Amino acid sequence: MKNKNNLIWMLCFSGALLFAACGGNTQAEASIEGQPAGTGQSGVKDNESTNDIVDVAVGSKDHSTLVAAVKAAEYVDVLANAGPFTVFAPTNAAFEALPAGTVDGLLKPEKKKDLRHVLENHVAIGVYNEDMFIDGQVIGTAASTNLTMHKGADGKWMVEDAHIVGSVKASNGLIYVIDKVLVPKN
Repeated sequence: MKNKNNLIWMLCFSGALLFAACGGNTQAEASIEGQPAGTGQSGVKDNESTNDIVDVAVGSKDHSTLVAAVKAAEYVDVLANAGPFTVFAPTNAAFEALPAGTVDGLLKPEKKKDLRHVLENHVAIGVYNEDMFIDGQVIGTAASTNLTMHKGADGKWMVEDAHIVGSVKASNGLIYVIDKVLVPKN
């Protein structure tokens, strides 16, 4: 299963690279400040399509830490790819609740592998709409880990011990805003 997920992840990444190499026919802009314009899928803009997952995150003042992490992990183009993806997106407050120094430590270049594992633990291949959830359902992630969905005491959906506080559709999937970082168990 791990090899299958890794293969899917690599195919998505390769697809983004192939699309970019075939020559985007649009005016390229950077989705994230500092990202070279016209690189990969994130550089493709048409001003008509629905925003992709990266564009939605960039546009959210509550997800600047997540955006910084995606950029540091060099996953901007991967998450701008066609997908489809389900992303459980922790808010800035969720990252701030981690032990002191955790985020700064993960953003260091020498910790890129660990950062990628944490980010991949928040991404499922495919779109999981809320009406598809079943209490106790296990969803595989791009990190080859599993997340369990369940109903909280308030009757609202949770992923592991994180509350889903909102959702946003994107052109390449679905984003669930969550109130905790899903730290991988392995």
